[in-house]
Amino acid sequence: MSDTPLDALELLDAEHKAARDLFRAYRELAANDAPEARRKALAEQICMELTIHAKLEEELFYPVVREAIRDDDLLDEAEVEHMAARDLIVQILSMDPHEELYDAKVTVLGEYIDHHVREEREEIFPKVRRSGVDLARMAGLLRVRRRELEAVPEALREELLVSVA
Repeated sequence: MSDTPLDALELLDAEHKAARDLFRAYRELAANDAPEARRKALAEQICMELTIHAKLEEELFYPVVREAIRDDDLLDEAEVEHMAARDLIVQILSMDPHEELYDAKVTVLGEYIDHHVREEREEIFPKVRRSGVDLARMAGLLRVRRRELEAVPEALREELLVSVA
């Protein structure tokens, strides 16, 4: 493996792959009727990881990309997909695994994320790569902001739940 740091697109895609793995693990827990506490802990981890990832994209990535690729329709769609995912995240965080539709909501969230990731990989990322955006610099900004957000998980969760109340 190379010692070269990941650029912004590689960093975001690594997060996409990690999310996919978390959803796969959740599906296995749900299929095997794992204890509610394990399912809830993993669902909450998924929700917080996605929340951090979305904030990184919305605060740092999308504004630069919007300017660089000049494809408002594509970026508008990505932001709407974030809003739909955020709505499901809030619902999941407000529920317990024994409640009706809990597992279904986690599953649908995973499907939304799969669709969103596919569009980013196939449509947004290639345009960004060709645009000349300084992806190394952006990766550094993403890493710093991620550490800031990870340092205050309860504040982030509270902000998320209050934003839709």
